[in-house]
Amino acid sequence: MTGANPPAIAVTGLRKSYGDTLVLDGIDLAVAEGAIFSLLGPNGAGKTTVVQILSTLIGADGGDVRVAGHDLAANPRAVRASIGVTGQYSAVDKLLTGEENLLLMADLHHLRRREGRRLAARLLERFDLTEAAKKPASTYSGGMARRLDLAMTLVGDPRVIFLDEPTTGLDPRSRRTMWRIIRDLAGNGVTIFLTTQYLEEADRLADRVALLDRGTLVAEGTPEELKRLIPGGHVALRFTDETALAGALGALGTGFLDTSDDDRLTLRVPSDGGVASLRDLLARLDAAGVEPADLAVHTPDLDDVFLTLTGDPKDGSAVR
Repeated sequence: MTGANPPAIAVTGLRKSYGDTLVLDGIDLAVAEGAIFSLLGPNGAGKTTVVQILSTLIGADGGDVRVAGHDLAANPRAVRASIGVTGQYSAVDKLLTGEENLLLMADLHHLRRREGRRLAARLLERFDLTEAAKKPASTYSGGMARRLDLAMTLVGDPRVIFLDEPTTGLDPRSRRTMWRIIRDLAGNGVTIFLTTQYLEEADRLADRVALLDRGTLVAEGTPEELKRLIPGGHVALRFTDETALAGALGALGTGFLDTSDDDRLTLRVPSDGGVASLRDLLARLDAAGVEPADLAVHTPDLDDVFLTLTGDPKDGSAVR
């Protein structure tokens, strides 16, 4: 990625309503080429609607959108030729084998039969499905089916891939396999637009994250930038007796005591969790002759960001 390259996805003032229900209220987004961009939000925030619009599945009510350099409204066919979509539900035909599913996609992309077979073989190997190539997809595990689904998306050699909750329902091992595949795709210059309910997934994968709530973007930045928006970082110091606890409170001059029985000898000191602040804290305790029995650093994570910046709709209306 370079700053000189135009964004792979550029969205300005995107709006969408269903009847009287406003789903998207003027969304602005810019996704760099080759980046992994994650759109987060509670159920009903409008994430899937954004993906459906950007992938030409439904129309917008307003706004300007460019995907892979093409104007969505003026040239949706060029957009479709440049993108791939893996939705929440697998598009795999369970009656066909893994190989047959890929060959079907090759036919739909008008590839020559020999070229299609070569591409199918490469994708089966890349996604560790060679041994299952001749087996019906109905016999595949959830992780295998999702890998096949993504492999089918790659038949068209897309520049931008929309992944709408791609690891929902997968076990931890299968989820990590998908993470590796997603990183490899981005490493090869493919732009990934990811929606997910798993905040750890966004934290680990995304270069940038946007948080959507009730049709409005409430925050955007790198995962670290978003975490710094939220107060609550602290160092928890546990002591073996009240004398040491009082000595620490006197030496530091700040902190709050945990009132629960299990943690009544724990002092929580506000901190950004950085090395410099931690070193200063320990030096002050050492100068006072106080040594904690245990120390733990807590910094806000994307769960804290999510819970702080989003809320439940008050009217109970459903948003796609």
